Amino acid sequence: MKSEPLKFDYLVLGSGIAGIFFALKAAKNGSVAVITKKERADSNTNQAQGGIASVTSKEDSFEMHIQDTLNAGAGLCDEQAVRTIVSEGPDRIADLIAYGTQFSERGIPNCLGCKELDLGREGGHSKRRILHAGDITGREVETALLSAASKEKNITFFEHFFAIDLILSDDGKGQKQCTGIYALDAETKEIVTFQGKHVILATGGCGKVYLYTTNPYIATGDGVAMAWRAGARIANMEFIQFHPTCFYDPKGGSFLISEAVRGEGAVLKNLDGKEFMEQYDPRLSLAPRDIVARAIDNEMKKNGSDHVLLDITHKPARFLMERFPNIYQHCFERGVDLTKEPIPVVPAAHYQCGGVQTDINGKTSIPGLYAIGEVACTGLHGANRLASNSLLEAVVLAHRAAECSSHEQASETKHEIPVWESGNAQNADELVVLNHNWDEIRRLMWDYVGIVRSTRRLQRAKARIENIIEEIREYYWDFKVTKEILELRNIARVAWIIIESALQRPESRGLHYTLDYPLPVPELSQKSTVIIRAPSSRS
Repeated sequence: MKSEPLKFDYLVLGSGIAGIFFALKAAKNGSVAVITKKERADSNTNQAQGGIASVTSKEDSFEMHIQDTLNAGAGLCDEQAVRTIVSEGPDRIADLIAYGTQFSERGIPNCLGCKELDLGREGGHSKRRILHAGDITGREVETALLSAASKEKNITFFEHFFAIDLILSDDGKGQKQCTGIYALDAETKEIVTFQGKHVILATGGCGKVYLYTTNPYIATGDGVAMAWRAGARIANMEFIQFHPTCFYDPKGGSFLISEAVRGEGAVLKNLDGKEFMEQYDPRLSLAPRDIVARAIDNEMKKNGSDHVLLDITHKPARFLMERFPNIYQHCFERGVDLTKEPIPVVPAAHYQCGGVQTDINGKTSIPGLYAIGEVACTGLHGANRLASNSLLEAVVLAHRAAECSSHEQASETKHEIPVWESGNAQNADELVVLNHNWDEIRRLMWDYVGIVRSTRRLQRAKARIENIIEEIREYYWDFKVTKEILELRNIARVAWIIIESALQRPESRGLHYTLDYPLPVPELSQKSTVIIRAPSSRS
């Protein structure tokens, strides 16, 4: 047990694009600890294929990007947040390039030796505006940022440290502020206390709450769960985006088929080889993700099929292999040559559009606590995220949070941060209990809180998840903490928040579609669903 807290100016939880971009910016103003539960390169950013949306072409405009975002958001976007993030995008793209990110280019060099950026188009976008690095954009960005961070003396990485809970202290005026975290050192099994003037949640999303997901196994909603336990405002968690096209493999090992494939002309077909999107939206296969995912779900149920087909065989083989080398290789290894045959695809949980509610600078309802990236709800995405806006939001909010916190005078903590006490907790005896609850939660969410919902299903899911939470709570307090119990505790709480949020929205809007209220309610436009932990709630 380390009794003395490790002190830094900034505590950054997460090492994806939001966390590392923030760390690089904040390192100019103080010491930064980047705390990550796995290796520093393990993040959702690394999985991002499509790219980052930003206005960089003369044929495009901020207003076009803003309107595309508002249209996709189904009346729930914060327009001012959208305008700020879109308009600041080009400057943050310049930052990424300065940090070493190499986006794909096209054509021949101009007189200055420069080429134009190769811009892709994805569903919901009226223009080509997606900057990408082949089909491994996330990996390219992550690699460049980590390389830059490794050269910064003010940044210290703590790998394999699992954040347990936020620490709240008295600010001297009768209010609570976030001043640190407790974290489990996975290697030594010790609980370490970190103290910081500013705590930044950059923990990513919660895709693993569902049985089928495009997310890596680390996406267990840790930031949302910790923030809820601390009393922060959590907004719009009913809006979980299901990516329409995940590679369907009945043997397992699914992976994302980027929206950029449809952007380059791929069309959706049923198993009879017939296109079906004209029945659902005039934009066909390039409609926003919520529409496409529901259309596929309906086709599968109507035809009793396990998947549909994504066909891009009409494009030249050389173009496909050069534009999508990673996707081509993954498909080929699973017996599908996308240049000659359609790709079997199925929707899968992909992105949370809600999260810890923040202002445009990433500030949460708890002083000293910021949230950036997928864990945050800034108002950009509304009821449905426009493709490739997520990386844009991550860098813009990371920059703004770093700027804001540098001018913010953190109050001195009036009380010492208490040392973690394990009490009489014993080592866990039966991991089968954890594994069973983990599997039950994910299947429960897939069956009852998926693409199409109903009040009865949601009520049934809520009753069961509350029983599971109570089982986990008893287990958590009786046994010493482990990574497994911490992730299960978080995923169960996030599942409850999603269900409770869905029950509080009696309409269908964007990603939230319920059979009991199939139409949007005008009075609920611009009205966020906010969940706050009641003082009497048990965690």
